[in-house]
Amino acid sequence: MMSTNNAIHTRLIYGILATVLLAGCSTPAAPTAKPAAPVSQSAQPTIAPAAPQQTQPTTAPAPSANAATAAPASAGDTTPKIVAAAQAFLTTLNDAQRSKVQFDFNNNTQRAKWSNFPTGIFQRAGVRWGDLNQAQRDAVMTMLKVSLSDKGYQQVIDVMTGDEVLKSTDGGGNLVFGQNEYYVSILGAPSATAPWMWQFGGHHFALNATIVGGNVTLAPSLTGGQPVKYTIGGKAVQTVVAETEKSFQLINALNAEQQKKAIIGSRVIDLVLGPGQDGKKINPQGIKASELSADQQNLLLELLNTRVGLLNEEDAALKMAEIRTGLNDTYFAWSGPTAVGSASYFRIQGPTVIMEYSPQSMGGDATNHIHSMYRDPQNDYGAKWR
Repeated sequence: MMSTNNAIHTRLIYGILATVLLAGCSTPAAPTAKPAAPVSQSAQPTIAPAAPQQTQPTTAPAPSANAATAAPASAGDTTPKIVAAAQAFLTTLNDAQRSKVQFDFNNNTQRAKWSNFPTGIFQRAGVRWGDLNQAQRDAVMTMLKVSLSDKGYQQVIDVMTGDEVLKSTDGGGNLVFGQNEYYVSILGAPSATAPWMWQFGGHHFALNATIVGGNVTLAPSLTGGQPVKYTIGGKAVQTVVAETEKSFQLINALNAEQQKKAIIGSRVIDLVLGPGQDGKKINPQGIKASELSADQQNLLLELLNTRVGLLNEEDAALKMAEIRTGLNDTYFAWSGPTAVGSASYFRIQGPTVIMEYSPQSMGGDATNHIHSMYRDPQNDYGAKWR
């Protein structure tokens, strides 16, 4: 957990942000227009609920034994499983909850209503995790389970648990951390043919899953967490392990001339295409994959798969195949030190994928506070499928 000084520092910085943003200088609002058409971590075992202690939060989200027991999807049947799980979740809600959770599919304001900020700076919409009973929480987790891979599902649990840890060390004032401040929403009616989407997220986490027929995408989605390294119930937990390790493997596999092209700065930079940046276009930077050796290209693909692989196996495989077709036009950029364990930014940008990783100094150790972004320049929110 964070030291007292780091906790005070985090509260102070977030407090300043809250004052500024609530006064009207918030993160630029995401465009309300429909997005234009074409223009891991190491898997952790699900953590059992820890006995409450004075200085240690309860493990989140602690699904019951009945949650997320669906068998892994076989080829071709992922969408029906996601639809069935979403419909099952909706049946657990009362009328008031359904009115909060359901939105029209064309509601672009809600579609873009996600952020890395905690409650107190940013107000999400949908139904709040803290307002759901156990059966309803189990139904949400089942929907996530059938949509995501095992490591993707585990990352949800680990990030929510990490936010509970943060709540015990850095909560207070107008800022509200913890698992209860995660929200779920559904845009459109769950369908095996018509487009719809589910959203799930809170502080440092926003999954946007768009489903159109047999296709599923998580673009755009925000991952990461604070802290990403913690101990709870005597168990050490660390998220985003694989992508951190693979990124350093790749940058250090480049020779001096290649690094000269790949490295765009000596310091960490913030996300360029994070929350509020839907539709923004940037020029690629760094080294082009066509200038990499076969082994280096494989490392690049493995790094991409740490993020793409949060999605269920069937849809992730289709996405990785698409990325391979545009690999020669994909760029890898780095900003910061190359020594393993350093706080460094990277971005991968290709025709159909953007992956960013940005350590944050707020809270002390920048390697324990990560903002990560995943986008598809041609298919955010399933734009090319509908």
